Amino acid sequence: MGITGSIAAYKAAYLCRLLIKKGAEVQVVITPSGKEFITPVTLSALTQKPVLSEFFIANEGTWYSHVDLGLWADLMLIAPATASTIGKMANGISDNLLITTYLSMRAPVFVAPAMDLDMYAHPSTKANLDKLKSFGNQIIEPAEGELASGLEGKGRMEKPEKIVAFLEAFFSRQNQFAQKKILITAGPTYEKLDPVRYIGNYSSGKMGFALAEACAERGAAVFLIAGPVQLETHHPNIQRINVDSADEMLEESLRIFPSVDAGILCAAVADYKPADFSEEKLKRTDEALNIRLVPNQDIAANLGKTKKPNQILAGFALETENEMQNALGKLEKKRLDFIVVNSLRDSGAGFRTDTNKISILTAKGEKMDFPLKTKREVAEDILDILSRFWK
Repeated sequence: MGITGSIAAYKAAYLCRLLIKKGAEVQVVITPSGKEFITPVTLSALTQKPVLSEFFIANEGTWYSHVDLGLWADLMLIAPATASTIGKMANGISDNLLITTYLSMRAPVFVAPAMDLDMYAHPSTKANLDKLKSFGNQIIEPAEGELASGLEGKGRMEKPEKIVAFLEAFFSRQNQFAQKKILITAGPTYEKLDPVRYIGNYSSGKMGFALAEACAERGAAVFLIAGPVQLETHHPNIQRINVDSADEMLEESLRIFPSVDAGILCAAVADYKPADFSEEKLKRTDEALNIRLVPNQDIAANLGKTKKPNQILAGFALETENEMQNALGKLEKKRLDFIVVNSLRDSGAGFRTDTNKISILTAKGEKMDFPLKTKREVAEDILDILSRFWK
């Protein structure tokens, strides 16, 4: 548990107590300014552990390893989190033990902001929070009410009881997909023209990778078939298979799908490929270049044909017009259990963004609309729908 220099630090004592009552082992790391608001003696008495603030105690020869802390914890909670600490977290400014611990943390990180309403609403704070979300950190939104400044608005750290409930909900999901195997496709495919050129698209793979991490955190064994993207996986439950072309992605999907419980086809697979590949680089001339394209096999349709009764198959539909009508057609034709629909006409949705705005259609005729959220939050919404098929 990280505590920073905010008047809301007094709530940390209640929060520690509630966590311990729930059976948690709590180690407090506090910033130097945090100690101005709540004493380490109080926190140590509650947690029965020394409160850590400095990297070492010179006269004792004691060194506090931020690396060990990052390996030890099942979860890191920073509450309260000031605008200053949030900015340091977002930009890797590791000038105190709390930030170095955060940067070493392998467990999920939760952040409970606390600050005045104008600081919270400032574009720099919003940008830093968005950056933390893009890293996979989860933000426990502050509440509205009277602030220390005397103003009324959003910025109060959420109540300790609600924070604990938020964490309990997270841990309850951790084993939700235990014993499940899930196939996920992500990113673009590249269809080669010659040794240096290809036909591709703008997919970054962020949505598929967010789904893979979220599935793994819920306990699933994840097979992530990834097109060429500049992203890394983090959870040990993810087995990554790298491919370039649609044919390679199809081959790996057909190999893996028979052994999994569900498939989520998030990749932006090229519909067409060049009919001919040139072994040598195509030379520029003054003449028009005509390239004949032939259709790629439809991965979703192929998996839909082989889908067993106990398997779940979900697809994505990125549309620019007649979104729902086109998505329904894909849902039925490809024998999907549900389809995730988004539109390039929605600001903040689609390729190369950290956010998405989706609707989900099911084979049972249900339609669920979701507001614009980070792709990690969207991933959780999608998995909540998937989980309903296993109840």
